[in-house]
Amino acid sequence: MGFLKNILGGSSEPKAKKSLPWKPLTDLSQLNVIEALSKGKTQVVFKHSTRCGISSMVLNQFTDAFDVNANLDLYYLDLLNFRDVSNEAGYKFQVLHQSPQLLVIKNGVAVAHASHGAINEMDLARFV
Repeated sequence: MGFLKNILGGSSEPKAKKSLPWKPLTDLSQLNVIEALSKGKTQVVFKHSTRCGISSMVLNQFTDAFDVNANLDLYYLDLLNFRDVSNEAGYKFQVLHQSPQLLVIKNGVAVAHASHGAINEMDLARFV
């Protein structure tokens, strides 16, 4: 077994799934909290469609690449179960809805947003 491990360069053990410090975004009142908190710390909202394969793929890529030491708050919005919150987030932060979508909120406004594969191209460190 050691011989194959050396040749293949890996372990037969499955890779542990990385966990992010998500805060569930489930209520309209949280949008005001996000706005207020963004005046002291960058807030990030990931809008996810649980029925969309692309959205799941982007979420997994985001999770794998995210720096857990980044000084920002992460919110997870299941837009199928909380459509009203998703719609209001678009109105409040003046961002046209897409899915998946990442909103970066700073000083009460959306300073950046991206959807689909562009989410994983964003450099979140520049907004911290």
